[in-house]
Amino acid sequence: MDSSLPNLIPIPTATSGQPYGTSSSQHSQGVGQKANGGEQQIDTNRETTLLEPDVGLFLVKSASEWSEGARAKPIPMMLFDRFWYEGEVCILFADTNLGKSILAVQIGVSIALGERIAGFELEAQAQTVLYLDFELTDKQFEARYSENFQDHFFRPGCADNLLRAEINPEADLPKGFADFESYLCHSMELELVRTGARVLIIDNITYLGTDTEKAKGALPLMKHLQKLKKQYGLSILVLAHTPKRDMGKPLSKNDIQGSKMLSNFCDSSFAIGASAQDPQTRYLKQVKQRQTEERYGAENVVLCQINKPFNFLMFEFIGFGSERDHLRQMEEGEREHQIREATELKKQGLSNGAIGARFGVSEGAVRKWLKKAEDPGAPF
Repeated sequence: MDSSLPNLIPIPTATSGQPYGTSSSQHSQGVGQKANGGEQQIDTNRETTLLEPDVGLFLVKSASEWSEGARAKPIPMMLFDRFWYEGEVCILFADTNLGKSILAVQIGVSIALGERIAGFELEAQAQTVLYLDFELTDKQFEARYSENFQDHFFRPGCADNLLRAEINPEADLPKGFADFESYLCHSMELELVRTGARVLIIDNITYLGTDTEKAKGALPLMKHLQKLKKQYGLSILVLAHTPKRDMGKPLSKNDIQGSKMLSNFCDSSFAIGASAQDPQTRYLKQVKQRQTEERYGAENVVLCQINKPFNFLMFEFIGFGSERDHLRQMEEGEREHQIREATELKKQGLSNGAIGARFGVSEGAVRKWLKKAEDPGAPF
């Protein structure tokens, strides 16, 4: 590693046995405690600089100062229509094999070339994109963007500012890193500095942390991505899976696999859904947005089909529709039959998760079914 590069992910240290940011005398006596059994007093002459870090937690300005400062910054432009804007940490989530990676690469190419995808808006200028690919091998990637491994789409001079990265199998964990995830995040930051990329696509989030399904794992990860965004002026697209879900229900932020912290701390998110009408059709739905109003919600989802007209696997825009028209419709009595069967499986000792796997729904859905069996008046 180049020793001239700065320590991009510094870790605060503290004297052994005392809180970070306090002196040994403060730690031994405590702040605000009674000294020598006397009455509690506040020493207004006591130095307070030891309690104040070099960089304060809050930036405090008047509303007019914030407004004036914001006016000097560029207006965020669309990177992928109203689904993803510049300066956002955006999550794209979908079930396995619905085309998350296909769409993500297509978006990356669009941004790198500065050319919009047919049917979608692009306002931003062409810029360098760093695509972290933890899903495909180089040969699988080649197959998607060539015609039988001939007539390749990606060739010298075509989208050269789309940079793809994958894990180096010969890399070892260096000293000073507690685990692979911390080394991965550090290396990701180094590549952002080295390449100067301002757009980052991560495929997918499970490789950045093994504990993203819990708040204690998801919160630090999302904070780290938000920190990178602000520090380097990035736009970040993160791909995520959905757990087993009821295909008859609309997509929502609760369908992002893992902790709700992922949804709470991202700036925007959108999902790919499968159509029950046609196995070749997908729909895109806005789930969360801060920069814009909702345009592609449940009543106006974007309909697409995955095609490979020549040497580029892609989403093709085919129109708009209502999400409800593409959800699986329950046959009469089907739900009641599922509830009875789930109740029997529960009596046999199966867990809610195992029952959900049989029906293709989440553990939470099974919990509601079992509650419904006990109380017919309970809502789904």
